[in-house]
Amino acid sequence: MLAGLYRAAQHRRSRALLALLLVVSGSTLAADVPEEPVRARFAELGEIIRVTPQRAVPLLAGLDAQARRTPAEYARLLTLSCDLSHRLGKHVEAVQLCEQALQLGRQVHDDSLVARALLSKAYALFGLNEMSQSHQLVWEAERLAAASTDVDLRILVQISSGESFAEEGNFPVALTKMQGAVTLARQSGNKLQIAVALKSLAYLYNQMREFDKGFEAIGEAEQLAEAIDSPGRLAIFKTTEYILAANSGDMGRGTTALLSALALERRIGADAMIANTLVNLADSYLKQQDWRRALAYAQQALEQAQKLHDDALAATARVNVGQAYLGMGRLAEGKKHIEQGMDWYQRSGNKPDQQGVLVEYGDALERAGDLPGALAAYHRERALSNELFETRRQKAMMELQEKYEADKRQRQIEMLRQENQVKSTEIDNRRLQQRIWWLLALVFALASVIVGILYRKVRHANAQLEVKNHELKQQSARDPLTALYNRRHFQEFMRSYQDIERRGAGTSGEDMVSAMFLLDVDHFKHINDTYGHGAGDAVLREIADALREILRETDMIVRWGGEEFLAFLPAVPRDSLDEVARRLLAGIPARTIDYQGTRLSVNVSIGFAPFPLVPGMALSWERAINIVDMALYLAKGHGRNRAYGVRGVSGLAPAALDEVENDIEKAWRAGLVDLAIVTGHVPELRMAS
Repeated sequence: MLAGLYRAAQHRRSRALLALLLVVSGSTLAADVPEEPVRARFAELGEIIRVTPQRAVPLLAGLDAQARRTPAEYARLLTLSCDLSHRLGKHVEAVQLCEQALQLGRQVHDDSLVARALLSKAYALFGLNEMSQSHQLVWEAERLAAASTDVDLRILVQISSGESFAEEGNFPVALTKMQGAVTLARQSGNKLQIAVALKSLAYLYNQMREFDKGFEAIGEAEQLAEAIDSPGRLAIFKTTEYILAANSGDMGRGTTALLSALALERRIGADAMIANTLVNLADSYLKQQDWRRALAYAQQALEQAQKLHDDALAATARVNVGQAYLGMGRLAEGKKHIEQGMDWYQRSGNKPDQQGVLVEYGDALERAGDLPGALAAYHRERALSNELFETRRQKAMMELQEKYEADKRQRQIEMLRQENQVKSTEIDNRRLQQRIWWLLALVFALASVIVGILYRKVRHANAQLEVKNHELKQQSARDPLTALYNRRHFQEFMRSYQDIERRGAGTSGEDMVSAMFLLDVDHFKHINDTYGHGAGDAVLREIADALREILRETDMIVRWGGEEFLAFLPAVPRDSLDEVARRLLAGIPARTIDYQGTRLSVNVSIGFAPFPLVPGMALSWERAINIVDMALYLAKGHGRNRAYGVRGVSGLAPAALDEVENDIEKAWRAGLVDLAIVTGHVPELRMAS
């Protein structure tokens, strides 16, 4: 597990802060020299914050009295305090400090101060997983800094803007921003700024899978770091080189780069950077399945994290220690360390990172041969995925409702404005009546026309409101990404659904039943991590189209949660369920997606069963879906790209179904459950550029 995954929301945005890192080997702030200009000392303090933030705490406090002499200097000090709190993981406190800096910057009408405070606030909000709001602040800072004479600020906002577009999957715009930052840095002639911009451009090329260009950019940045004698910056660039090498499959080059970075960091005593590099080295050797070296570096990382009192990094190191033990076959020790690391993730409330750890945990257990343990990890990950999906869905609905309310308020304001115009007209008319009596009839006629127009406008506005209400109702039943029905609509449908006995209802006397199919996209997290969430969304939309094509119009297709889909077939021959599963396994991988020059295709795992599961037995649809879900996990745990179907239950009392729900594989092997197994064909090429 890479350093930074444990708090990705901080580190992705902190790249922009780290991009301004200067070497501080042997450098101190000289807090006991009050005559030194405060503004000149801010730059040095900013670099210390980025390398060794704990050292900066007393130094920053020592500048407080001097900085309060002018609002501009105090605003800069507050912005640095925001950066320091963010680097120490105190993101809420950082946001509050940035708000104070923004107020002072606006009071003195200094757009550059405001832009810097907006950037720092954006980084802190990103640390709180508020990605959308963070991006908006970055772009507002970019607009304010456009006319600034501060070239360093303009380079920084262009880099941050490019990162924001990349995080939203808009790589063409991100590339334009990054290349613009490099051009601006070259024009300034500042080797440090050129290296900063090239490093950010190299990371973007990594995201775009253009590794040759990425290596070329980071190579030039490393040469510049050596030219300006900056071991701290060179260590950061070596870490970026590792990321490029790891993603391109050249683990040897990546490991060499990390070892070089570690030597540089130890040379300048950058303890926090050392801890992160040790974690990355452990991750590198885990990828190479060199369990002994992975364990050694993970244990060093754990000791360093405990020394720094960095609980988050310690949790990451424990996960790596556990994975190394699992790779060595020491299952009990491996599970113990991973669960200890997981405990921090659960307490931290960072559910996206917790989900990523569970995926790695399940894969490690599967490699170690512990299939029940792997299945349990996948079950935990799936529950968390559904919870995250529901949270995102509710947030999207709230945003839609807020937009609707804003439109409604705008209409009300417009109507009030029109009413005020009417009142003004009536007052003028009364004055006109007093002065010109012979125009009285004409004025009343004109007023009648105006009232008629307003009445028609009100009727038109009410009609539009009714249309909007209807659209909102439709949207509440549909998933906004795939246009399929959502889980809430299906639940409401099933509460009123009355199953009808259909035996002999087929054209050839077949046994007609209803059926449920639950599908999960295999290795979907890899798609998001490799190509971005935009690619993941494109895959989900393509699967939705495939399901509409493969199934019938009378079948209900639901986006169940995250990368899961549910199909409810109201009337289908019982003996055709295997064939339906076979069509789904073959039809979905046959669809390919062209995403930014890359062709993508995915497999699915499926669980299915007739409904009702046992004729004559009162079994709720919720329990039926739970059993189908267990069949899906069985398919995931037994190799993926296959379907497991529950044909029936042999001689069980209703109470005994609990055993089937708790461990369907055990019940299957005991002969209590009749399962059908349908396997898919693995294509020769899954993804190609």
